[in-house]
Amino acid sequence: MGTLYQEHLDPSIHDLKVTLQDSTLVFPSQETEKKSIFLSNIDQVLNFNVQTIHFFPANPDFAPEVVASRLKTALEKVLVSYDLMAGRLKMNPQSGRLEVECNAAGVGFVVASTQFSLDEIGDLVYPNPAFRELIVQSMDNLEADNQPLCIFQVTSFKCGGFAMGMSTNHVLFDGISVKIFLENLASQAFDDKPLVVIPIHDRHLLAARSPPLVTFPHPELLKLELPIGEDSIPPVFDCKQEDLDFKIFKLNSDNISYLKEKAKMNGPNENTKITSFNVVTALIWRCKALSSCNNSQRLSTVLYAVDIRSRLKPPLPFPYCGNAVLSAYASSICPKLEDEPFSKIVDMVSEGAARMTDEYARSAIDWGEIYKGFPNGEFLISSWWKLGFSEVEYPWGKPRYSCPVVYHRKDIILLFPDINNGSNNNNGNGVNVLVALPAKEMEKFQSLFHNFLASN
Repeated sequence: MGTLYQEHLDPSIHDLKVTLQDSTLVFPSQETEKKSIFLSNIDQVLNFNVQTIHFFPANPDFAPEVVASRLKTALEKVLVSYDLMAGRLKMNPQSGRLEVECNAAGVGFVVASTQFSLDEIGDLVYPNPAFRELIVQSMDNLEADNQPLCIFQVTSFKCGGFAMGMSTNHVLFDGISVKIFLENLASQAFDDKPLVVIPIHDRHLLAARSPPLVTFPHPELLKLELPIGEDSIPPVFDCKQEDLDFKIFKLNSDNISYLKEKAKMNGPNENTKITSFNVVTALIWRCKALSSCNNSQRLSTVLYAVDIRSRLKPPLPFPYCGNAVLSAYASSICPKLEDEPFSKIVDMVSEGAARMTDEYARSAIDWGEIYKGFPNGEFLISSWWKLGFSEVEYPWGKPRYSCPVVYHRKDIILLFPDINNGSNNNNGNGVNVLVALPAKEMEKFQSLFHNFLASN
């Protein structure tokens, strides 16, 4: 059965005692064109920063100071093709839309150190709030309207290992675009490698139609009576401060195989895709919905991102750089989630993704042109499971682990991969489910989770 991921952190290490040694701006190594980049309706609602940390073990051929120098040079080179990263976000007064002004104003680059070794900071899978020290949130010497859209921080550990922290405004990238960027960055850290792929920054490929045409009801979207791009709009989910318990539920490859077999029972729909993501999402949805106190006839809606690149006609080009994901949804009243066979819940999750056709995606983009709004559901499953950040090969090797900086939220459940420990077993096929809930709901969620996996 699935297990709880135990905290291995030394409880005294709540402060990594990070010392900032240098803070500067990095500019493209060649002159770049001054221009403004249009942002799609998907990009417009993602004006907030996402921080990721990439942990690397010590490499005797690459001391942390050598790595920092190599990364800085690689960044200068890669910014020629990613000129929007060195730009600044601005509001176009004529259109009322956010744009990226490509003005080569620079990317933040910080070098830091900590007195701890990589092993001393504990299990990297378990999100330590102190990991936030591994990436600065802003450049203190710059005004608010001149803050970089991207900041890097290289923090060395006393063992010779280091962390590469990366803070990016979400308008720049979705997860797939970040993976491509990291591969390009890594390529430029070598002496003689070309870019892995030339990025395409034309966000007009996801522009609304003229005139916009909404052909579906889109219950997964919430209308807001505010102009698009306005700072007062909360990003995606409005964060409410609550006292939350936090736990990680670990599913190994055997657990996931069991869920897939369970999904095949009781006659699933012939079009249902019984994938790892779909069965894990179905299990989480059932446990989250039924952990609430009032479930009589309550409607529960789960949201999850679907990559639309291959679903559009014509498909987006592979090197598309931007946000090309939309929120799929599945809805059901809670009694059905409790009583229906698991296969039916998986059916609903699979149908939610299948709903995302070219016309549905275009309708959702057009919806954002007319109404302005955000994804609307009980909770969102945000998956970092298959993004493959830890598969990127740098001159000093692959990361031991890559993960976002976690802020505990009741309305967002995160899926993380297992740590790369260098073994050849199947642990890499497992997933860690990060859940934050009020204490009573967490107790119910945990019971439902474990009981379901223990059932025959």
